[in-house]
Amino acid sequence: MSNPVKIGIVICDRYRTCAGGKCLRSMRERAGAFSIYADKEIELVGYATCNGCPGGNVEYLGDEMVKNGVDVIHLATGLIVGYPPCPYIGTFKSFLESRYGVEVVVGTHPIPEKYLDMHTKLGTWEDPEWQPVLEAAMSDEPIRKAYD
Repeated sequence: MSNPVKIGIVICDRYRTCAGGKCLRSMRERAGAFSIYADKEIELVGYATCNGCPGGNVEYLGDEMVKNGVDVIHLATGLIVGYPPCPYIGTFKSFLESRYGVEVVVGTHPIPEKYLDMHTKLGTWEDPEWQPVLEAAMSDEPIRKAYD
């Protein structure tokens, strides 16, 4: 048996009471950003909030996740689909990669269709800088609707 890829998840603090249902489901189904592990075993080794804007816990949560052997930290889809989307996504990604030398993926579960519809109406993600941010969590319409 191969060694599992050890995953940490960072969620937006406005969803601090989230039980992680969509993130854990997408891990199990290898959907959304977890599709990159289609042929790999994965293990969740950390789950924490950013602790609210401007994300003070991001400075510390990496220590615990690294102690637990994290290989990849996922910034949860909630940071993208909440309104407004997290303005610190890029900062969190850069900091965690630089400080801890781990890969950081933006996204967990697929972006639900209802959030895509709303952000499209609002024009939130029109700027080309959003395309790489959305890429890992974007799925086709049937999958997006399944995560509504």
